[in-house]
Amino acid sequence: MSLPKISCVPASRLLSSIHDLRWLLRSVTPLSVPRRALVQSEYRRPGQPREDKPQWQMFKFDFSKGLEGIKKHFKLLRHEFSGRLVGPEGKPIIEHMLEQNRVIWEFRGPDSLQEWTLSSDREIGGQSEIYLKLGRNSDTCFLYGTLQNAPPRDGETRYSGYCTMRSKQPLASFDRKKHYDWSSFNTLHLRIRGDGRPWMINVATETYFAHQKYDIYSYFLYTRGGPYWQDVKIPFSKFFLTNRGRIQDDQHPLWLDKINTIGFTLGDKAEGPFQLEIDFIGVCKDYAHTEDFAYEVYKRNPEV
Repeated sequence: MSLPKISCVPASRLLSSIHDLRWLLRSVTPLSVPRRALVQSEYRRPGQPREDKPQWQMFKFDFSKGLEGIKKHFKLLRHEFSGRLVGPEGKPIIEHMLEQNRVIWEFRGPDSLQEWTLSSDREIGGQSEIYLKLGRNSDTCFLYGTLQNAPPRDGETRYSGYCTMRSKQPLASFDRKKHYDWSSFNTLHLRIRGDGRPWMINVATETYFAHQKYDIYSYFLYTRGGPYWQDVKIPFSKFFLTNRGRIQDDQHPLWLDKINTIGFTLGDKAEGPFQLEIDFIGVCKDYAHTEDFAYEVYKRNPEV
């Protein structure tokens, strides 16, 4: 409408049009912003239901358990102080310097199985299964299950078929991270009995940056199969760096002074049952092995 035409409209008609416009604006409902769009949620696997519970409902308050936790943590703190007075890791300095073999994990009862966690592609909708129990004489760890390569029907996942057993993160008093110090050793020593399948050994270390969260040092574990036990010694210099299952170009040796966890992964694409029996997992000092690192290390800014 042009300016001269507006000036010709009477004042009463202009007031009625403004009143109609206000009534129209009141009838329009405001745009509603979903609550989940205001707060960034964590990553959710395809097929998993949403959790719309508020944060305060996810906490469980128990006064008795709180007192038990305080007693437990102060007891651990006392052991830490007393161990430091004896020597490194609670051992005399001479014993620590002359130590050549150390057993880190051994399976001699039901409590030893609580130090491990199991996972498979069933968490993302797959069909693989993995179980853990004690051996026949309750002095070994028996890992068994079934591997299936069928991917979940979620429209996003293309590959599937894996089973994993990983040790839990050791914790000090008041839930502080505790690391294994293997700097005095150079070889990983295992006593196993498998069914001929190849496994992958994964060692996770402490990271300093956020993009190193999924950095894992890996190497292959080949089982012979049959009824006989197999002593496997893998030098730490053979482990290579991976990130989300991909081998990295920038390789560097394993950091032995801040070891967090160790794990075993099966994903050889061969469907069917599997089993792996483990007697112990330890570290040793092999004086015949003098290799520092088995892979070529590139200089980003080489000297001219």
